[in-house]
Amino acid sequence: MKLLTFCVCALVPACACCEVFTSLLDVRQAASVERKLMAHLRTYIHAEWDRLQNVRRFYSKVSSMHKVLDGGASDGVANPLLAFTLIKRLHADWLNVVYSDRASDNAQALRWGLEQEEANLPKEEDVQGAARALMRLQDVYALHVASLAAGRFRQAGGGQLVDVYVPAVVTPLSADDCFLVGKVAYDQEDYYHSVPWLRESVKLFRRSGGRRSPENGGNLEDALDHLAFSHFKSGNISGALSLSQELLHHDPTNRRVFQNVAKYEKLLATRPARSARAPVSPGRPAGKCPRTQDAYEKLCQTPGPQPTFAHDGRLFCDYFTNGSPALQLLPARREVLSLRPQVFLYHDFVTERESERIKNLAQTGLRRSVVAAGEKQATADYRISKSAWLKNSAHATVAKLDRRIATVTGLDVTHPFGEYLQVVNYGIGGHYEPHFDHATSPSSPVFRLNTGNRVATFMIYWPTSGSTSTAKSSAAAAA
Repeated sequence: MKLLTFCVCALVPACACCEVFTSLLDVRQAASVERKLMAHLRTYIHAEWDRLQNVRRFYSKVSSMHKVLDGGASDGVANPLLAFTLIKRLHADWLNVVYSDRASDNAQALRWGLEQEEANLPKEEDVQGAARALMRLQDVYALHVASLAAGRFRQAGGGQLVDVYVPAVVTPLSADDCFLVGKVAYDQEDYYHSVPWLRESVKLFRRSGGRRSPENGGNLEDALDHLAFSHFKSGNISGALSLSQELLHHDPTNRRVFQNVAKYEKLLATRPARSARAPVSPGRPAGKCPRTQDAYEKLCQTPGPQPTFAHDGRLFCDYFTNGSPALQLLPARREVLSLRPQVFLYHDFVTERESERIKNLAQTGLRRSVVAAGEKQATADYRISKSAWLKNSAHATVAKLDRRIATVTGLDVTHPFGEYLQVVNYGIGGHYEPHFDHATSPSSPVFRLNTGNRVATFMIYWPTSGSTSTAKSSAAAAA
């Protein structure tokens, strides 16, 4: 029978820039890639600046010549030197400026720099995964979308907005950023999320006067189009009509939108005015386990001690030795969090040095985390992270940690009685939805190992680097 499984949730160096959204470390590597691209762009800007300065110098020279001509000088075009330079410029100089290879050479050098990093660039699934992560954060923490777009993490509660997280650097989203998040939801027919994100996109595009930046993939017309249809699918016909009429103002020749306007007007005319114009809020997509999901999100949204355990007089803290000589001089600082099920929290369980060693050991083994899917294992949207497994033979630190876990739990954690140490790194909005840690189906891959089912979990958590200057580790054991 398997006695124990344990894992470390920690920040570890990145392994490869694939599935960037599943690991915060890969996001750091992506930042490193962008710094390289910025160096190429800086070189391009300098080269183009020099080229444009030469073009400006040519323009000034030609302008000064024409000022002489426009001034009505007596010798004017009769001056053989002026006539010669005019003829030469029109025959050769203008062509050399207009058809110069230098502009294309500069652009080609920039493209070459991008191509050098192409293998490390995020893929389409990364963009979509990152967008879905923002929507997940929006749901789990009840975040206000307009505040998110402004770079703030705020909850709407009690008639006011409350900060739930204050980032060191405020990063507002552009109209195009919001459009992309909204479009990811739109393409999945998830209008609960597409409406608020596309609404922010429209607002920001309007604020900019509809100007399109060269890096943008969308524009005001795109945002209006997608938001109008999202409102229509949500039942908000009047909202769809208003936005479609605005879109026609920008693109009066769009026959599809013209037909939509006629359709919406007809729908409004044939429905009771009150019900047709009532504010409509699209329903949130139902999860697989709504009751569990609600409890999970309530837990995440509740700051401080959880009320379930806060007033239980049977819970206590102590210096725990478990009857082991190894803990007599330095007992474990134990906090009893729950008696049914049994959950214990051990404070300062690993040192920073041990944590860094484990993170470094896991570096090359990080892969997208999987879940049991019948008799196989597969990736899933409800588990976004990367993980690696470390044997106790990988390093003395891992073996030492195994012994420490065995000492405080009294369980045999050597393989096959306990699983290997699992190191997990979570990505943008990374999470693992509520689940049973033990296998619940006889077809689970766990039974093919002939080690029995899981009966306890030991989890070690080390805060993300930079989250606090006095970071402390903690470990929780649940049975």
